[in-house]
Amino acid sequence: MKIFFDENMPFAKEFFSDLCGDSGELIPFSGRTLTAEQVAEADVLLVRSITQVNEQLLHLNNKLSFVGSATIGTDHIDQEYLASRDITFHSAPGCNAVSVAEYVLSALVVLAERYLLDLSQLTVGIVGGGNTGSRLSEKLTALSIEHKICDPLLEQKQSQNKTNSSDNRKYVSLDEVLACDVISLHVPKVEGGAHPTYQLINEENLAGLRQDQILISACRGDVIDNHALLALKKSGHGLKLVLDVWQGEPDVLEALIPFTEIATAHIAGYSLEGKARGSEMLYQALCQQLKIDAKYQLANFLPSASIPSIEINQEFNQILLNQLVKMVYDVRRDDAIFRQQLFKQGFDTLRKTYPVRREFSAVTVTLLTNTASDVPHRLGFSKTSN
Repeated sequence: MKIFFDENMPFAKEFFSDLCGDSGELIPFSGRTLTAEQVAEADVLLVRSITQVNEQLLHLNNKLSFVGSATIGTDHIDQEYLASRDITFHSAPGCNAVSVAEYVLSALVVLAERYLLDLSQLTVGIVGGGNTGSRLSEKLTALSIEHKICDPLLEQKQSQNKTNSSDNRKYVSLDEVLACDVISLHVPKVEGGAHPTYQLINEENLAGLRQDQILISACRGDVIDNHALLALKKSGHGLKLVLDVWQGEPDVLEALIPFTEIATAHIAGYSLEGKARGSEMLYQALCQQLKIDAKYQLANFLPSASIPSIEINQEFNQILLNQLVKMVYDVRRDDAIFRQQLFKQGFDTLRKTYPVRREFSAVTVTLLTNTASDVPHRLGFSKTSN
């Protein structure tokens, strides 16, 4: 069996080598430049979000039985075409949701320090209540930060399944979320239909934002009209921007970069755990299709963190939050890399060569006194095993 995989999938060799068989091959490829000729002999194709999987890519292949995307989003996959050829498709919903939520938290910590903001006094509006929005909501709840969620699709499902729904969250309108101090976007790219997200944030609703608000986008670049955003900032508007995603990637609206507080190369979900979790989920799905038992799990391959454990002997506060978050992930590192290296290396190279970043769970926090707050554990830091 020939398994083709995106070269940026961590631990792909460790997970999938055994599945190829003695006469098979495990073949890496560059996701942005993959061609139909390259995958003509593939039995399994494993991609990330930068590879468009459609008839144009697969028309020379008559062997393919499984396509997997090690990502949350699926807008790069022509699922109708795959179904027409009886090719099984799996994505990895939620694989990097924790990573994105921790990116947002790191950005909030940095901006709170930069502008002397009290995080406990801010309201956060989350657009999208799926896996990523839910993980962010959990972290904000741990910090007692007031937040609201807008997700008309989930609100509709909740209303239709009142007796059986396990989702008891209260959803609000987009206008109500856009009135919050912080707006954080976590929706897929959807064009058409009842609830499109393409240019969801546009000239009209941008004009209604306050000067003191923060806008964070860590989902898909097309959710914000970047040209309208640039026009707003050029007019002198004080909106603070945190942009991880950009319209037209890998081409970035260069003129917008100087107007951002934090700018990164679509890496919010690029923690080691987030990317590797996608590999693990596809491995499990392929094992299930092949009707074999999965031999490996992610814990078999993850290395120890550079600072694997710390001890805390004080009550939790914003200063301690600042120290804890930055110890694991300081988003300013990625902002500096983006500004200094984007035009030398290019957007895709920054993603391909992204330095290792860990999630909070890689660090064990021990509370030394009974008065020490359990907030770190509720944020996702590991507990000491008994």
